[in-house]
Amino acid sequence: MGALEITLGVISVLLTAVAVVMVTRTVRHMLRSIRLGQPDGSRKGPFGARFGTMLKEIGLHTKMLKLTHVGIAHWLVMVGFIGLSLSVLEAYGEVFYPPFHFPIIGGWALWNLVVEFLGLATIVAGVALVIIRQLNHPRRAERQSRFAGSNFWQAYFVEAVVILEGVGIVGLRAFKQSSGMLDVPAWAAPVTHLLGGVLPASYAAVSLFAFFKIVSAMVWVIVIASNINMGVAWHRFTAFFNIYFKREADGGPALGKLKPMMSGGEPIDFEEADPEKDVFGAGRVEDFSWKGWLDFTTCTECGRCQSQCPAWNTGKPLSPKLVITQLRDHAYAKAPYLLAGGKKDMTGEEVGLTGDDPHAGIDVLALAEAERPLVGGPEENGVIDPEVLWSCTTCGACVEQCPVDIEHVDHIVDMRRYQVMIESNFPTELNGMFKNLENKGNPWGQNAKDRLAWADDLDFEVPVFDGELGDAEYLFWVGCAGAFEDRAKKTTRAVAELLHIAGVKYVVLGPEETCSGDPARRAGNEFLFQMLAQQNVEVLNSVFEDRPARERKIVVTCAHCFNTLANEYPELGGTYQVVHHTQLLNRLVREKRLVPVAPIADDVTYHDPCYLGRHNKIYEAPRELVGASGAQFREMPRHADRSFCCGAGGARMWMEEKIGKRINVERVDEALGTAPSKIATGCPFCRVMLTDGVTARQNDGKASENVEVVDVSQLLLSAVKRAPRQPVAVAAGAPSVEDGPAEIGGEAEADGRADVPTDTVPSGTPQAEEEK
Repeated sequence: MGALEITLGVISVLLTAVAVVMVTRTVRHMLRSIRLGQPDGSRKGPFGARFGTMLKEIGLHTKMLKLTHVGIAHWLVMVGFIGLSLSVLEAYGEVFYPPFHFPIIGGWALWNLVVEFLGLATIVAGVALVIIRQLNHPRRAERQSRFAGSNFWQAYFVEAVVILEGVGIVGLRAFKQSSGMLDVPAWAAPVTHLLGGVLPASYAAVSLFAFFKIVSAMVWVIVIASNINMGVAWHRFTAFFNIYFKREADGGPALGKLKPMMSGGEPIDFEEADPEKDVFGAGRVEDFSWKGWLDFTTCTECGRCQSQCPAWNTGKPLSPKLVITQLRDHAYAKAPYLLAGGKKDMTGEEVGLTGDDPHAGIDVLALAEAERPLVGGPEENGVIDPEVLWSCTTCGACVEQCPVDIEHVDHIVDMRRYQVMIESNFPTELNGMFKNLENKGNPWGQNAKDRLAWADDLDFEVPVFDGELGDAEYLFWVGCAGAFEDRAKKTTRAVAELLHIAGVKYVVLGPEETCSGDPARRAGNEFLFQMLAQQNVEVLNSVFEDRPARERKIVVTCAHCFNTLANEYPELGGTYQVVHHTQLLNRLVREKRLVPVAPIADDVTYHDPCYLGRHNKIYEAPRELVGASGAQFREMPRHADRSFCCGAGGARMWMEEKIGKRINVERVDEALGTAPSKIATGCPFCRVMLTDGVTARQNDGKASENVEVVDVSQLLLSAVKRAPRQPVAVAAGAPSVEDGPAEIGGEAEADGRADVPTDTVPSGTPQAEEEK
């Protein structure tokens, strides 16, 4: 052990001591800050299921591999980081005494093969990630880059250290080989043997490379300890906990039902709630749960959420990634004030800090951050701009794609809840919807007595619940759109007729039905949702009072009603067997109770409704129905779990789009790219939005006048039912109707007429003049 080894060794130890002290202080501050969030007892167990999910998602990279090439490179870096941490530890011995290696395993050929592989793989994977980031740099793709808005120096720093660590390991082992210190077979260290054969023997070089490994690792530790909001590095530690504590213990993403509105760790009871004491949504960053703070801390800024967001992709200010990073930066900037006991009441008056000099010892930047409203425009210096907050369609694409299970939609809706119920600050268009829901029980403000008008022109009687279910197997939940929106009525009629043909016994509620509450809840009006939902649960429980739980069957045509009844009503005491109409119809086709006899000669593409597909994982049934109808199926590039939203969710159906391209037009453009004659879907909201988009493109001359939007049930009805022959006058030489049976149109109308264009009869979604 010479002077060089002693000097390098002492510097390494001192640098490590500084790094350990700094990172310990940062971790303590991080934990104290995360505990500032509201309690949430729903994350406790079961341990086995949660731990298994964590191991699967991290070890197998199940979500990272949604982008395969990135997932592979990241997996190699992750494994290298974990495995080569031992190699860095070994370097503390090598810097003092170059021949040093771990007892027992240090001489194992298999261990040396693993280290050899990890060292090389880390270099290759690190370089690959840098190249991927360069190829997707915003300077090339601007907003289309998923890295737009990400912190580049932090990412490049992390990737550079990854590469340097790999270089350090390879170089150290090569000089140990050249100096006769590595006694392992060539198959266990092929590259090391190759390089060692051309390098000179040098004890000093071994010590220098060991020092290099330690310094690069400790500099990395010091840098991240100095940057608590450096998620691209901290996620290496926090991702384990964020995935373990994800909302759904069974491992599913935070989709489907919304997180209940919580206060003090328990679902809020509006009958006893006090706005002065209870937390109504999120009006301040400390109103988010501790899991919310952990979400903010864990964000890697990879931008996968941003790349899938329909708002961002149509020129709107909302980026799920930037929402999370802005909340993170605000949270940690405000944390010193909160940790000192700072707290403001609803009027903004300080009630937490007292004394002659209450702000003594608190960073002035933290005090300034405490004055910022959580939601507010540039003039208010708000953290989240209202245009950002209200651009969200709650489609869930961000949650589905996030590799560390951040719950973007829950956080956005929590902020909406506070804005609606406490601040009464929300888009003016929602005023009418809220009033209609409260007074009429539907967003359109129609009378309950008209809920059966859709059945007026059917040639059979639709059974209405009269106090007894009798032999009815299903309750057909029509929904507000299915009852009042002209285009959605066609879906309702088609489903009713198909059930009639198949001999399925069912009843409808008629005027007893009211809105499921989905638009109110997604808009943040939790109180109104609870009112509507409890009313419906009371009615449904009375309908099914003599039925066991497994026989309480409901069939629904609206994807939003389906999601609410199936996933959110159980929390209010309403547990039912809810199926979407595409699922039931598909089963009836398989059972030969519905037999297509007139195949449709159309090219059809299918749009996945977000609340049917991504939120509830129903992808195959609608597609199988399209196939059963005999249509030629054409898939859109963005489909299934990567499907692009129609723009109606999150109560956006009742809000005008004033920024960027209309989301429904963007989706229609993609659909038209498959050259379809029909665009099929399985949700009335989607049908309205897509029809508006098709009409806009037809008016622009960019779509054929023959393209129409239909529900999959209408395609099936066209294939199942033949129209009666009717004598018509035909021109000489023209084919006669006797040449073949006519089909009923996909619209299931007696006259076969298609949808009335929305520039003739307006829909529930206003259409901007420039789009007409």
